[in-house]
Amino acid sequence: MHIPSSMLNGAICPVTLTVGAVGLGLAGYWSGKIKEKPGVFKFAGITALIFALQMLNYPIQDGTSGHLVGAMLAVSFLGIPFAVVSMALILAVQAFFFGDGGINALGVNILNMGILGAALSGFLFYRMIQKGMNRSLALGLAAWFSVLIGAVACAFEVAFSGAASLEKVLPAMLSVHSLIGLGEGVLTVAIVAVLGSCVRFWKENSKALAVGSLGLAAVATTLSPFASNFPDGLEWVAEKFSFVQFSAVEFPALFPGYQATFIGHAGLSSVVAGFIGIAIIFILTSATNLFLPKEK
Repeated sequence: MHIPSSMLNGAICPVTLTVGAVGLGLAGYWSGKIKEKPGVFKFAGITALIFALQMLNYPIQDGTSGHLVGAMLAVSFLGIPFAVVSMALILAVQAFFFGDGGINALGVNILNMGILGAALSGFLFYRMIQKGMNRSLALGLAAWFSVLIGAVACAFEVAFSGAASLEKVLPAMLSVHSLIGLGEGVLTVAIVAVLGSCVRFWKENSKALAVGSLGLAAVATTLSPFASNFPDGLEWVAEKFSFVQFSAVEFPALFPGYQATFIGHAGLSSVVAGFIGIAIIFILTSATNLFLPKEK
């Protein structure tokens, strides 16, 4: 789902960066208005968990893979404004430290996975609950929708950039991501249930949720060497239709491809890079929480 800088061209980068920045600013402002705020450890723990889970690609079909986006997982535990901030932090760390998504594409990815994935899908989720739908079913449907709406946005963005025609890209993106979205829905509901059990076991302790989140993040990171090597949905579509590649400003990542290059063993290198990423995410999220506006 991460669009690399090489797929984008023209005004799409500055326009989406502006939209993403405005959306992120509004989310930060909104976070100061809501009464129920996640504690700093809960905010950091959930964000670190989503980062780790995004490293685990699972096979879909025809040599394609997908991974959890996690937007609705964030909404479920953090609420919409903090979920948007959480997703933006994950995407920024992935772009700057791991070369995933690219600096030029940061605005696009925040728009697709943060604003559309978390904010728009979160509104849909709460709307379905208000209408009396079962919470787990609503969560699963909203998670599925978060992947589909991101895929639609991706198709329009690469088409606007001139990488490929919308008539070809949009149906292909919807086809493969409808399946990836099913995985998103099932995994989101399952992880929420597991973490909910942890909280109930420790008598609704917010720190217990953070500990449970970090525990799952550690497991996911340890399993990262076994993630599918198949191209993800967007990469598969790009290969199928031979997307035009554009030149872009590349920032030298410290851990390219989620590899700690100072370690010779590929599997161990991936695990170490993942744990470093979790630490970076936890520190930055904790620091960001201190600067978000507080209710007066």
